[in-house]
Amino acid sequence: MLRHVYVYSVCSVGTPPEKITSLQNPRVKQLVKLRDRRPRDAAGVFMVEGYRQIRRALEKNVTLQELYFSPDWFLGENENALIKQAEESGALLIELSKDAFAKVAYRERPDGLLALAPQWERSLDDLKLPEEPFLLVVEAIEKPGNLGTILRSADAAGCDGVIVCDPVTDIFNPNVVRASTGVLFSVPLVVAESEQVHAWLKSKNIRIVATTPAAEQLYTDTDLRGPMAVIMGSEQYGLSDFWLQNADQPVRIPMAGQADSLNVAMATIITLFEAVRQRGQ
Repeated sequence: MLRHVYVYSVCSVGTPPEKITSLQNPRVKQLVKLRDRRPRDAAGVFMVEGYRQIRRALEKNVTLQELYFSPDWFLGENENALIKQAEESGALLIELSKDAFAKVAYRERPDGLLALAPQWERSLDDLKLPEEPFLLVVEAIEKPGNLGTILRSADAAGCDGVIVCDPVTDIFNPNVVRASTGVLFSVPLVVAESEQVHAWLKSKNIRIVATTPAAEQLYTDTDLRGPMAVIMGSEQYGLSDFWLQNADQPVRIPMAGQADSLNVAMATIITLFEAVRQRGQ
């Protein structure tokens, strides 16, 4: 109850936020619909759930259109400061009852914070590249959790951008946002077709290193310095013939057991951090 009162004191700059208790409220129904891609795309927004994800969005000056909060679900002591920051950045604040928040939350264990942010589009030419760019290209990743983990790994490795080719998974899927821990907002991210990406990489003189179990050369025996893009394929099929035929250097990760490949997120981490080691980052 003390948290509840404190939230209102934080938000007292303007009109106290609307409080929703009914599970049939139109806003509640709309949030539930936004779990699916078609309503998200139609509305041009996506959900950002969780303290860490929302904090990172605000740190990167992402415009939050609405912030829904439920003090009954708060896990820490910093939520109120985040709510105030969101309000000051222009977000509409709306309080939800415990049951209403449980209905709209995507997580099994919510923390009482959920925001709506506008979707964005970024082109390849929007990427700001250094003299020796270090890029990650992923093709037809199917599982949102894998894509989110890949984004998080690319951020940790210091990649200058991530390019998603021929996407199967929507980059604004709630599981992508969750698994990325919010680095979706910090890693430059572009969605494009493979042919377009290949032509763009060639125009920038960026070497293409393709990972495939069929390669003869090990990734550790490959020079991963200089302008370079690491290409990773889908979970089920790996890289398409297009990328295998157009790669400058195919590489493989050695496998000593019965499995012939690793999870794509794990394989990405291994390859990226070998590049980090070689590049002295």
